[in-house]
Amino acid sequence: IAVGSITTKGIALIRFGDATVGIARGAKLMFSAFEDGGDMWTGQGAREARTRVVFLEPFLSPPVVHVGIGMWDMGGDTNQRADIQADRITAEGFDLVFSTWGDTRVARIRAEWLAIGPARHLDDFDDI
Repeated sequence: IAVGSITTKGIALIRFGDATVGIARGAKLMFSAFEDGGDMWTGQGAREARTRVVFLEPFLSPPVVHVGIGMWDMGGDTNQRADIQADRITAEGFDLVFSTWGDTRVARIRAEWLAIGPARHLDDFDDI
């Protein structure tokens, strides 16, 4: 359970109190658009991909989630523009969101993520 946070100039420090700190991580191939001429590869249509990630075990409260691109396969004939972020973060999971714009052509994106937050301790009693 997050007991307090300090935010200064967009930088946050979150304190978890005396809860056990849990770390979850993973990777997800968000799309592969080049085989079938998908929107991201042709540059026509939707320019955002959204994928729900569900944690194997929920945190006690929404964790801090860091996302990055582990692999990208982009057309080299145009500018390479991309944004990736975590959205709708809950104790149970979050949405990975990848977007691009302009004439950028994206064949594949693999997102990697790391979640850090308060977790149940193995010795905690179950709620009745």
